[in-house]
Amino acid sequence: MAGLFISFEGVDGVGKTTQVERLRQYLESRGRTVLVTREPGGTPLGVALRRLLLGGVDGAGADIAPRAEALIFAADRAQHVAETIRPALSRGEIVITDRYLDSSLAYQAGGRELTAKEVRDLSMWATNGLLPVRTYLLDMDPAESHARLRHDEDRMEAAGDDFQARTRRAFLDLAETEPERFRIIDAARPVETVWTQIRVDIDALFGYDKESR
Repeated sequence: MAGLFISFEGVDGVGKTTQVERLRQYLESRGRTVLVTREPGGTPLGVALRRLLLGGVDGAGADIAPRAEALIFAADRAQHVAETIRPALSRGEIVITDRYLDSSLAYQAGGRELTAKEVRDLSMWATNGLLPVRTYLLDMDPAESHARLRHDEDRMEAAGDDFQARTRRAFLDLAETEPERFRIIDAARPVETVWTQIRVDIDALFGYDKESR
């Protein structure tokens, strides 16, 4: 059975972790082997890079130049693909990642205002062109999603309202340019409603019929 690569995207607080877990459980109930991972931090190297990216150079949010930040994300992604994602796909597993290269495009090209081409070219080089078959964009007003957070703000979450609004817009623009890969889900709706939309799409993607659910 062939492996399949799925990603979840969106600004912080939209409920990606909840829906990733729902999807994992559902696919495992259908007999598939599922690997859940995340960016940044999906490998031992990635854990160290995640600490740097979210905490800053001194652990207290010290600034990182936009180009340096993009390179660190790309380094994390390159290791993630080589060490975790591609091996699992080659074993026929389903890989679900909480964030992938679209986050770099939205946060660096949208939020940090680097060019989309620069960031995309860097990520595609780092991953040797690996893209998910399906990307679920959980969309919500950042002011509303931010209010859901139950932890202290990290460096990215504390970047300000304008940054978050630009990032959301960039995600939506990405989805519009690749409608065959993206599915935009209104994450302001109840959790069960969000999950139902995802499950219906997954059933169509995998060819599951109603009777076999």
